[in-house]
Parts: sequence; structure tokens; C-alpha cells
Amino acid sequence: MSLILLGFLLFILGVLGIIVNRKNIIVMLMSIELLLLSINFILIVTSALLDNILGQFFALYILVVAAAESAIGLSLLVALYRTFGTISVQYINLLNDK
Repeated sequence: MSLILLGFLLFILGVLGIIVNRKNIIVMLMSIELLLLSINFILIVTSALLDNILGQFFALYILVVAAAESAIGLSLLVALYRTFGTISVQYINLLNDK
């Protein structure tokens, strides 16, 4: 039971990382990764407690999604840096073609 509480604590830290820090894109991406990994942790712990392997399969799927999210997020950061010379969040609205 304490491991599930640890997973919820990690999830809350990830949510707080997104809410508190809205200026730094890298910290926001790290907070999203923390959210996904905490969900994986909870799935694996409950899978082990219930003696069911299905949670581990879902955790593997979430890891694949998290890896794709990291690759796309970092490629967007590189494109943002090449366009504006900075990765500040305030320039993201300038990418719209209005």
C-alpha cells in the first residue's frame, strides 16, 4: 500500500511541476515524463499485488508512448530554437500562421 502512495506522490509532483513552472519547456516535458512514469509505477505495483500480468503490458505500452512523446517534444524544441534562437515559452504563439 505504501508503494501505491509513493506512486500518487510522484504523480502529484508531476502535476505541480506543470502548474508551477510554465516558463521552461524542458521542465514541463520532464514533468510530463514524471506523470507517465508514476502511472507506470502504480500499474506495475498493482499488477504485482494482484498477481496479474495485464498491468505490466499496459506499463510497457505507456513507456512506448512516453518515448515517442519525448522524441517529438525534443524535436519541437530544436525547431523552436532554430527559428527564434531561444526555447522560451512566450515565443510558441509566434509559430501560428495567422
